[in-house]
Amino acid sequence: MAALLWLAAAIVLVIAEMFGGDLVLLMLGGGALAAAGVDYALEPPLWVDAVVFAVVSVLLLVVVRPVARRHMLTRPTLLTNTEALEGKRALVTEQVDERDGRVKIGGDVWSARTLNPGEVIEAGAEVTVVQIDGATAVVWRG
Repeated sequence: MAALLWLAAAIVLVIAEMFGGDLVLLMLGGGALAAAGVDYALEPPLWVDAVVFAVVSVLLLVVVRPVARRHMLTRPTLLTNTEALEGKRALVTEQVDERDGRVKIGGDVWSARTLNPGEVIEAGAEVTVVQIDGATAVVWRG
């Protein structure tokens, strides 16, 4: 009978964690699940269940929770939109100077200008996209 109560407590704690999201209640739910397992398998006195609950919960809070939070908070840096173009190689399709020109980045043609004033890059040259300024690729020969 106590195993069912521990199991119910574990389910309630896991459901309550969905509203909090701090992983504390989830770790306590793990402790309650461990106590339910011990009670079902061995049928010890209630104080043994409580000790198992406490020990497993503390271990989960101290060992597992920090690792889980670290993994939840670190997201892979995924560059999107124009950020993904910076650093890519491009092919000059029309002469590029400090004011105008065209480059092909991937399969798309972009308006472009040079990074260095006074520099002129002829068609056919390979350049590196330094940044995207509005709808213009700022490029550098290199």
